[in-house]
Amino acid sequence: MGTAVLLAAAPAGRGRAMDAASVLPVLAAVPPGVLTGTATATVVELADPLDPQTVLTRLRAVAASPGPLVVFLAGQLHLDKRQFLPHLALARTTTATLRYTALPWHWLAGELGRRPAGTTTVVADLAADPDVWQRLTAAPDLLHLGPGTHLYGRVTQAPRRGEPATPDYLRAWAELWRAGARPPLPAMHAEACVRASAARATAPEQFLLAPAPVAAPAPAAPAPVAAAAQDPHPAILAAAMAGRHGEAAAVAAAWESEALRRHGPRSAEAVHWTEVRADLARLAGEPARSCELWLAAAESRLALRQPADDPDVEAAVDRAHHQWERIGDRARAGAIGPALVALRERVPGRRPGALDALRRRMG
Repeated sequence: MGTAVLLAAAPAGRGRAMDAASVLPVLAAVPPGVLTGTATATVVELADPLDPQTVLTRLRAVAASPGPLVVFLAGQLHLDKRQFLPHLALARTTTATLRYTALPWHWLAGELGRRPAGTTTVVADLAADPDVWQRLTAAPDLLHLGPGTHLYGRVTQAPRRGEPATPDYLRAWAELWRAGARPPLPAMHAEACVRASAARATAPEQFLLAPAPVAAPAPAAPAPVAAAAQDPHPAILAAAMAGRHGEAAAVAAAWESEALRRHGPRSAEAVHWTEVRADLARLAGEPARSCELWLAAAESRLALRQPADDPDVEAAVDRAHHQWERIGDRARAGAIGPALVALRERVPGRRPGALDALRRRMG
């Protein structure tokens, strides 16, 4: 029997940078056993808790339970300016009261670190204030929870103004499970990252958290079939995030070639790898190439008879449009533009005026 903890926390009022609790109904709709990967499971829900000691008591209780434990965590991180440690903001947290009203991240690490290695997983969707973001980019292990806890997650910069961020990464996990998908956790993480980026017209800058991946196949001889037991997405993503863009693109291209050989050009598997390559081009700072690949992915999905209002089709076109707007070479943008306009006419998407704005920019 497993235990799932659904913890969503954010300050009330103007300090709220993430609408963390909005993901709880979606997660709660997933069968408990699916959340933990066990036949049966208990679910503990903490929605906008007020007091860090109360959260610590609940965490201590579930950490003492036998069986797998999975903590789904949505919220925002702030830095204690005295000790320079990250804290998870709770409902009463303010800048002045952070040390007394927020949950120190090391408390979470301490409670989970007492459990047997390999029995604990944390899936986190977090918005970081500027101080935490700066420290995280300089020290990627800032949120490390110890060697025995598997941490998957996404950290974005907290918005400075306007609407709070939404936990799209965690929502993607829930939606994948509710759709019947049951891939390994590394594959869930990789797919959720892609879907979370596609959920916004402008993808936020993000820092991804994942256990150390297995070594990727050598680019010169990837041998995807022999490595089929290993999910390639975490290794590909890790290479890209480390700046090894050529290696990441080569491995993804090899898997795409294998998908084409095994399933054919008009297959969901082949389209998936085209989309992976498109996102890798974005990470590599190649918006023109990324745009072309997203256009190809959208056309392939339409050829598979997915309707124009299918979320995956709309997402592909939206991401192609977004990347096109980032192309600095006017001639290259002008060459790609007509194909994007033609596709926008077929797939207008849900951004009001997107087609008209594209035509105006095309002149």
